[in-house]
Amino acid sequence: MENDGSVAYGEEHIRSLDWKEHIRMRPGMYIGKTGDGASADDGIYILIKEVIDNSIDEFVMGNGKTIDLSIKDNTVKVRDYGRGIPLGKVIDCVAKINTGGKYDSKAFKKSVGLNGVGTKAVNALSEYFKIESIRENKIKSAEFERGNLTVDAPIEDSSIRRGTRTTFTPDSTIFKNYKYRVEYVKNMLWNYAYLNRGLHLNFNGEEFHSENGLLDLLKEKMSDEPLYPIIHLEGDDIEVAITHTNAYGEEYYSFVNGQFTTQGGTHQGAFREAYVKVIRDFFGKMYEAIDIRSGIVAAVSVKVIEPVFESQTKTKLGSTEIEPDGQSMRAFVTDFLSRNLDNFLHKNPEVVQPLQRKIVQSEKERRDMAGIRQLARKRAKEVSLHNKKLRDCRVHFNDPKDDERKTESTIFITEGDSASGSITKARNVNTQAVFSLKGKPLNCYGLTKKIVYQNEEFNLLQAALNIEDGLDDLRYNNIVIATDADVDGMHIRLLMITFFLQFFPDLVKAGHLYILDTPLFRVRNKKETIYCYSDEERVAAIEKLGNKPEITRFKGLGEISPDEFKDFIGDNIRLEPVIVGKDLGINPLLEFYMGKNTPDRQQFIIKNLKVEKDLITD
Repeated sequence: MENDGSVAYGEEHIRSLDWKEHIRMRPGMYIGKTGDGASADDGIYILIKEVIDNSIDEFVMGNGKTIDLSIKDNTVKVRDYGRGIPLGKVIDCVAKINTGGKYDSKAFKKSVGLNGVGTKAVNALSEYFKIESIRENKIKSAEFERGNLTVDAPIEDSSIRRGTRTTFTPDSTIFKNYKYRVEYVKNMLWNYAYLNRGLHLNFNGEEFHSENGLLDLLKEKMSDEPLYPIIHLEGDDIEVAITHTNAYGEEYYSFVNGQFTTQGGTHQGAFREAYVKVIRDFFGKMYEAIDIRSGIVAAVSVKVIEPVFESQTKTKLGSTEIEPDGQSMRAFVTDFLSRNLDNFLHKNPEVVQPLQRKIVQSEKERRDMAGIRQLARKRAKEVSLHNKKLRDCRVHFNDPKDDERKTESTIFITEGDSASGSITKARNVNTQAVFSLKGKPLNCYGLTKKIVYQNEEFNLLQAALNIEDGLDDLRYNNIVIATDADVDGMHIRLLMITFFLQFFPDLVKAGHLYILDTPLFRVRNKKETIYCYSDEERVAAIEKLGNKPEITRFKGLGEISPDEFKDFIGDNIRLEPVIVGKDLGINPLLEFYMGKNTPDRQQFIIKNLKVEKDLITD
C-alpha cells in the first residue's frame, strides 16, 4: 500500500461492539445528554423514565394501580405491581437487545417503549443494576455491573405481591458530579399521574394522583390567573385543556401515549394550527395567529399505535399519520377541535368574551409596537455588525441538522469585559456563545414589552436569542447567567431573571435558563489544586491537602484565568436551573423580589445574605 499521507484503514480497524459496549460508547443515542442533573432532560432522569414507562404500560393494560419510587444516595428503586416479567426471560429483557413484550401488539397496543432498548440502556449505564420479577408465587432476580451479569439467582418460591422491582445506581464515570433534583422527579411523576387517571405513584413518602387529567395539569402548571375557566375536552385517543393568561408567549404541554414530549412534534404543531383555524371560524375574523395564541396555556394528549419519535429519548413526535386508518395527525386534531371546541364556545359565552378581549388586546399591543419593533430590529442588525457584544458559536439549537451538539448549544450572559473575555478565550467555539452585558440591566418588573425594544441591551439580547416571536427558533438550548458571586453580581442575576420571567416566562418554564456555579476558592499545594464551590468544600480541601496550602478567594469572574475557566465551563461545568415552583406564581414572586421594598423582603435579605467574613472563617 502506498503511503499517501492518509490514515491507515484496513480489516484490523473493523470491530463489532456488543450491546452494552455500544450503549456505553454512545450513550447520547440512547438517553440523550449525560449531564449532571441540572436539566430536566438529562440522562439520569431518562433512566428513571425508561423503567417507569414499563410500569405505566402495565397499568394501561389493567395490571397494577400503584408504582413506588425511591431515591436515596443516588440509588433508584422502582416497584410496580403488574404481571411481572416472565421468569425465564428476566435476564434477556434487561440484557439482550431487541427483546421485550412490546413487539407483540396484542399485549401492548399503545405503548411508549417499542424498541426493546430502554431497560438495557439503564443496565449498561449503571454501576449497579438489579432486576426482580415476582409472579405465580415465584421470584427471579439478577444483578449486573455496567451491563455485566454478576449474580444469576435461581428461581425461588415467594409470597411477595406480584410485579417487578428495579434497582440501579447511575455510573458516576459517565454521569459526572451528578445529583437528582427532586423538583424534576416530581414534575415527571405528576405528568404520569395526569395522563393516567386512577394511578397512584409514591415517591419518598409523597403520593401523586389525579382524578381530572389535563384539567388538573393546567391548574398546577399555571403561574398566573386564567382569564377564563379552563376548557377541558376529551375524545377517543385525544384530550386537551386550554386557557389564557395575561403572560407573554405560548405555553404547551404535549403528550403521546403518556410520554411528555418536551420538544413537541407533529401533534403539538397540529394543535397550534387547528386552534387558530377554529377560533377564526368561530369569530368569523382572520385574526393573526400570534394574537390568537398570545398568552395561551394548553395541554394536548394523543394516543397512537406504534408512534414514531425523532430520537430514542422520545421528546419529539415524528408520526404524521394515525394508525390504522392512515388519517393525518393534522386532520385528526383539526376534526376533533372543530367539533368539540366550536360546540363548547357556542355553549359557554362566559368564556367567549374574555377570550376575544385577550385577542383584541394582543392585536392592539402588537400594532402599537410595530414601528418600535421595526426600528429596534434595524438597530440590532447595525450594532451586531460593528460590535462584539455577542461572540457566537457554530452550532445552534434550531439547526435543522440532526446533530447531538444542538442540545449542548449554550450562551453565557456575562457582566463586564474581563469576565466575558476569560469565558470567550476558554469556551468551546462550536457550542458555546458569549453575550456581554454593559453594566446593570434595567429593572423591568411591571413594564410592558415595549421596553424590550426601547432598551438596547434587552433588544440585542432578544435578537441574539431569536425569541421575539416565541421559542420555535430559539438559538441556544442553555441560557446561562454568569455573574460574580458578590452583591452586585447577585443583583444583576436577579435583574436578568426578572427580564426572562416578565417577558419570556415560557423560556424559563421550558427549562432553558440556568445560573453558572463558579468556584469561590482555589486550594492548592505543589502537587494538587482543588476548586471549591462552598465553604464546606474549602474546609474539606484544606484537610485533604494539609501542610497549610495556598488559599485563593475568587472575588469576581475576571480573576479566573481562561485556562481555569476551561474546566468550569467544560466537562465539569456546574449549572443551577432556574425553576418556577407551583406554590408561588410569577407575579407574586417578582413583586416580592423586584417590587417596592417591604419589611418581609428586608427580613429575607438579612436572614439569607452571606457576607465576606462568613465565607472565610473556619
